[in-house]
Amino acid sequence: MQTKRTIFPSKLLPYILLAPQLAVTLIFFIWPALQAVKSSFEREDPFGFRTTFIWFDNYRRIFADPNYLSSLGRTAIFAISVTLLSMAISLLLAVAVNRLLRSGKVYTTLLVWPYAVAPVVVGILWWFIFNPSIGLAPYILRGLGISWNHRIDGNQAMILIIIAAAWKQISYNFLFFVAGLQSVPQSLNEAAAIDGAGPFKRFWTIIFPLISPTTFFLLIININYAMFDTFGIVDATTSGGPAQATNILVYKVYTDGVLNLNIGSSAAQSVILMLIVIALTIVQFRFVERRVQY
Repeated sequence: MQTKRTIFPSKLLPYILLAPQLAVTLIFFIWPALQAVKSSFEREDPFGFRTTFIWFDNYRRIFADPNYLSSLGRTAIFAISVTLLSMAISLLLAVAVNRLLRSGKVYTTLLVWPYAVAPVVVGILWWFIFNPSIGLAPYILRGLGISWNHRIDGNQAMILIIIAAAWKQISYNFLFFVAGLQSVPQSLNEAAAIDGAGPFKRFWTIIFPLISPTTFFLLIININYAMFDTFGIVDATTSGGPAQATNILVYKVYTDGVLNLNIGSSAAQSVILMLIVIALTIVQFRFVERRVQY
C-alpha cells in the first residue's frame, strides 16, 4: 500500500506556514523564559532604575530561605493531591458514563462544563461554598460536629484549594478517559467475563492496562497544571493564607515579584519552578513510561 505524500511547490512554503506559530512561541514563550533567566542573575531596584549583575546570589538566598523551602514542600503536597484526586474521580466518572448507552452524551456534556470556567471564577465559587459565615459546606460540616474556618486553619485552607483545583481539572481528564475507554475492544471484556473474571478484576487486568497511555499523558498534564495553572484559584480563594499555608511556588513568584517588587528573587523562583517541572517530565518519560502498554 502506497502512502500519500504532500509535495509543496516551493521549499519556502512549509516554513511560511509554520512562521505564525513559531512567532507566537518565540514571542510569548521563549522570549519571556529567556528574560526570566536573565533577571534571575540580576538585582533590580523596585523602580527599575538600576540593575546589578550578581551571579547566583538570588539562588543562594532562595535556598537559604525557610519560607521558600516550606513553600516547596506545600507545592509537592498540593500537586500530588490535585493530580491523584482529579484523575481518580474523573476515571470513576468515565467508567460510569461508559456503561451508559443512550444518555451518555448528555452526561458527558454536563461533566465537561466546569472546564470552561475560568480559574478565578472557580476560586470564587468554592470560596462562597466554604465561606465560614455564609457557605453551605461549613453549615453541613457543623451538623457533623466539624468546625470549618479556612481563614484561620492552614490545613483546611490547603484542603480547600486542593478541592477547587481538582474540580476544575476533572472535566479535562474525564474527556480523555472516556475516549480511552471507548477505544477498548468490547470483545476482550466479554471474553474475560465468560472466563469468570469479575468487574473489578476485568478493569485492572484488561481495561486499565489498555488505557495506560491515556493515564500517562494525563499524569504529565495534571502535574503541570497543578504547578503552573492554579495561580488564579489560590489568589481568589485564600490569597496564599492563612500565614502562608497555601503560598505554593507559583503564587510565591507573584507575591515576591509583583507585591514585594523583588524582581530578581521572583525570576529565580520561576526558573527553579520551570526546571522542576522539566525534571519531573523527564523522570516520568524515563521511568513511568516503561509501565505504559502501547
